[in-house]
Amino acid sequence: MFGLWRRWRRQRVLEQDRLDPALWAELLEALPVLDGLSEAERERLKTLTVLFLAEKKFEAVGGLELTEPMRLAIAMQACLPILNLGIDYYRGWYSVVVYPGGFMARRHYVDEASVEHAWDEPLAGEAWEQGPVILSWEDVEDSLALDGFNVVLHEFAHKLDMLTGAPNGLPPLHGDMPIKEWSTAMQAAFDDLAARDEAGEETPIDPYAAESPAEFFAVVSEAFFELPHLLRDEYPEVYRQLTRFYRQDPAARLSPPLPV
Repeated sequence: MFGLWRRWRRQRVLEQDRLDPALWAELLEALPVLDGLSEAERERLKTLTVLFLAEKKFEAVGGLELTEPMRLAIAMQACLPILNLGIDYYRGWYSVVVYPGGFMARRHYVDEASVEHAWDEPLAGEAWEQGPVILSWEDVEDSLALDGFNVVLHEFAHKLDMLTGAPNGLPPLHGDMPIKEWSTAMQAAFDDLAARDEAGEETPIDPYAAESPAEFFAVVSEAFFELPHLLRDEYPEVYRQLTRFYRQDPAARLSPPLPV
């Protein structure tokens, strides 16, 4: 019964769509991560974006004035990873909180001697399990270049990871994706990246990926959509697994970078 009601409600939302066509077209051109989408893919992205805006509440904090173009830019990028997965991949949570810039998060840790340590950590974004996605608008704006940094893609990759519980780098794989193949590909690349970072080498993707399996998945997801040719060349098995999970092949639609 609930499923029927939800489908009816979503159909009503789509029928009453009031998305500004001019603004939609403007942002499609302004967000390079969306380049190369076919007309059918753009229509599917629009459908997901309309549903996302209807089902997620945007909250501005820290004195930020959150405009419709800002909300739409976030929603469009958030819906790219689920382009061929569906809006239900963002189920179970309801809000996007946006700060003007970076924000501080209070961290706690109890060591083996039962001593509690607390500190403030500066963040550009954060995703809470069964809670909101929190973003810095300044960092959203800094995510426009195809350089592998995209705070929206990063935090929403965490949300996909959290569909199976606490984030651990293993999102809900499709039935035709053996966990062993996923784990082997991700672990080999994680170990290689960590070794290169520890040796002081320049790493092909953000070395923050070596922080944990959860961060690795989020960072390689950023690279998958922003630097697909680089990721495919450096870690082809990771790229192959991500094409199967996201059901997309960004290297096929985005132009390769110009030689330096």
